Amino acid sequence: MNPSPRSRADVTTPPGQPSHGRPGRSAGRALPVLLAALLPLSACGIPETGVVEAGEPATGVLRPGVTAAPSEPAPQEVPRVNVPLYFVADGDLTAVSRTVPGSADLAGTVLMLFEGPDAQERGKGLTTELPPTAEAPTIRTDGTAVNVRLPRSAGSLSDTAVDQLACTVAVARLRQDPALGSAKVTVEQPGGRLAGRSSDDCPSGATSEPTVSP
Repeated sequence: MNPSPRSRADVTTPPGQPSHGRPGRSAGRALPVLLAALLPLSACGIPETGVVEAGEPATGVLRPGVTAAPSEPAPQEVPRVNVPLYFVADGDLTAVSRTVPGSADLAGTVLMLFEGPDAQERGKGLTTELPPTAEAPTIRTDGTAVNVRLPRSAGSLSDTAVDQLACTVAVARLRQDPALGSAKVTVEQPGGRLAGRSSDDCPSGATSEPTVSP
């Protein structure tokens, strides 16, 4: 007699052998687990493909303790000015203009005068009767009047030396304040001897107009 369909379906699988009766039940259980794992990733906004770029491009990494050097401004050219000086040529007072960098006040101009003519000026036959001195004279100004007190180391000056000093200071004073029109310089030598000169009496040649060269 043939077994009924019910009894054939109830046959149990022997131990140790895999069951091939219902393969879809395990796959059905794994599918919800996989979907549950993928849901948080999509919710976080993680891109599926491509590279996300943000921020400025990298410029390199400095070693610890090393800072980037700041950019330095371009150096500015120092202006040059013409300084009036009076020297001696063939025994006569002669005016020259010496070009120097920066600026020169009255005291600086007097120190240049006491240093005497430079190599180029000596090549033109210029000399000086002012003695070299390491100590600057004391200069006081009061409008058009200028007083120059010489140090003791200067000694007694000749008339030509006094004229060199007085005219140099007078013209320099007018360059300092052209509105004055003229300047009167008194030179006070050691021992109280006074001498002086007005800018109106000085030989022309060293212009009283300030000149600046780039």
